[in-house]
Amino acid sequence: MVSLLLSSMADNVSPSKQFYWLVSVFSGIIMCTIVYKLTGIISVLCFKGYRKLSNEKKLEWNNRGFSTFHAFIASTASLYLLLLSDLFSEDYYDELIINRTSSLSKTVLGISIGYFLSDLAMILWLYPALGGLEYVLHHGLSMFSIFLALVSGKAQIYILMVLFTEITTPFVNLRWYLDVAGLKSSNIYICNGVALFLGWLVMSCCQDSFVHLLLCPHGYPF
Repeated sequence: MVSLLLSSMADNVSPSKQFYWLVSVFSGIIMCTIVYKLTGIISVLCFKGYRKLSNEKKLEWNNRGFSTFHAFIASTASLYLLLLSDLFSEDYYDELIINRTSSLSKTVLGISIGYFLSDLAMILWLYPALGGLEYVLHHGLSMFSIFLALVSGKAQIYILMVLFTEITTPFVNLRWYLDVAGLKSSNIYICNGVALFLGWLVMSCCQDSFVHLLLCPHGYPF
């Protein structure tokens, strides 16, 4: 299994692809940096309580800004690739589903690696203010699995299914923002909780659809 994966990675790696991957990863890092700074600027202008936050809270506030932005990009692109595009359609390609890739799927994976690198760097730099060992392990394993799928060109559909679960991240972050802003008893906090529950419900239903797609006779990947 390992030798097969290494052979696939060797066949899939070329100077042009390496450059493309690096551009995607650095695009993710640059995206996080820009959104991090914009979050701070917009928060100062639109939220009076931002100035009163401690430095640690401001850092986490801005950090959750690019976390939300990445979640929107990753979940939207994953939804498009999995359900709306023809990339994983059972009748559109002769190639096995597990081997299918596209420029967009590789770009999304590269950007996600850039995001996890940026977030992990902040977690380690401010450790343990932004998260403990479980966050480090989560980000490390996430980057490793995305990297393998990107470099080998295999199982990208499974990684996209996982990235689609980022759809709930904006609601989780908004819950934190409202809590910090002292709006835990507000109507918007309650509505966000309901939206978070519905988001998990929709995500679970969509994942069941993805699994059915993979296990159906004509789309079985193995």
